[in-house]
Amino acid sequence: MTDARDHVAVERVAEGLWRLGIETPSWGYANSGTRFKTFALAGAAQTVEQKLADAAHVHALTGSAPAIALHNPWDRVARWDELRAHAESLGLRIGAINPNLFQDDRYMLGSLCNPDAGVREAALEHIRECCDVMRATGSTVLSLWFADGTSYAGQDDLADRKARLEEGLRRTYEVLPEGARMLIEYKPFEPAFYHTDLADWGMAYAMSLKCGSRAQVLVDIGHHAPGTNVPHIVAFLLSEGRLGGFHFNARRYADDDLIVGTDNPFELFTIFVNILRAGAAADDLAYMIDQSHVIEPKVEATIQSVVNCQVAWAKALLVDQQALAERQAAGDVLGAHRVLVGAYQTDVRGLLAEARSARGLPADPIVAHKESGYAERVARERGVAAAGGGYPTVD
Repeated sequence: MTDARDHVAVERVAEGLWRLGIETPSWGYANSGTRFKTFALAGAAQTVEQKLADAAHVHALTGSAPAIALHNPWDRVARWDELRAHAESLGLRIGAINPNLFQDDRYMLGSLCNPDAGVREAALEHIRECCDVMRATGSTVLSLWFADGTSYAGQDDLADRKARLEEGLRRTYEVLPEGARMLIEYKPFEPAFYHTDLADWGMAYAMSLKCGSRAQVLVDIGHHAPGTNVPHIVAFLLSEGRLGGFHFNARRYADDDLIVGTDNPFELFTIFVNILRAGAAADDLAYMIDQSHVIEPKVEATIQSVVNCQVAWAKALLVDQQALAERQAAGDVLGAHRVLVGAYQTDVRGLLAEARSARGLPADPIVAHKESGYAERVARERGVAAAGGGYPTVD
């Protein structure tokens, strides 16, 4: 097991921890949840300005959450440039822009894959609007998730749907802001159950190749069938230069949207090990949280998510990459495994506390949040917003 007090270990964590910058999701601060019920919690953000305030609080306590991902139209404002200025005044930047291509009634049979050309054009128009939002906010990532799919065999021609999707993604690529990337997300099922048009990483990868170098794959950790080897997918896409970023969460089955690191922390650790091994090839990855906090306090749940990522990242930093490579090259199966597991079994909480304190941050962000009175204050100021089933409403 790695000695957490080893000087080399201390230096690795102190120097490498702050390379991890995570975007928190605006929707994670609001009343959002399952498709069945959204519980109204006191203090949950009701406006985009309140979401920015919550995100700034999380970053102030953790030091690793400098950006907030936005959703259009859930976060729509009259002046996006003014929202950007407000975010920057809070020490934040605007992260990925997420179009809504699933909630409009027109999208019942799909968006870019819809058999109706008029619906497909409406979806593209919304994407173009989101690209304008990117220009106004300084965002460099367009995050694309499609609910498109079918629920019955014969409902639509699968090859035709693939062709429509390819055309729509190519046209999206053409309107990307200069220097920006589009990240293509995938999901094996739900809300469609016979097939989804982007069912796995291979399909998203194939579509990215057809668009250009600024089209990459987004890996949502929860969007996999049980037993899927997500670190393998990460390593493959990194080697191809097509891994664009992540949505961090956790799942028992698929897309439960639980707090990252709560169900399979070893998976998160090995994902980070592969990222650190890739070196400069992983410098532009977008780290985003995508969670719907149903029964958890919104802000505290987000802080816990960031802290869990910091823990997994710190453990990955402790992996002796040279020793690991030597044992792998020698065919030392258990020796290589022990190098990896030794770092994972290290208790890094003390190292993280030291690294935070050295940066002027609270040693324990959760304790600091509870002692700050922030949750009680916003509960008094904001009250309880109405809540119902499913996603936030579209205005």
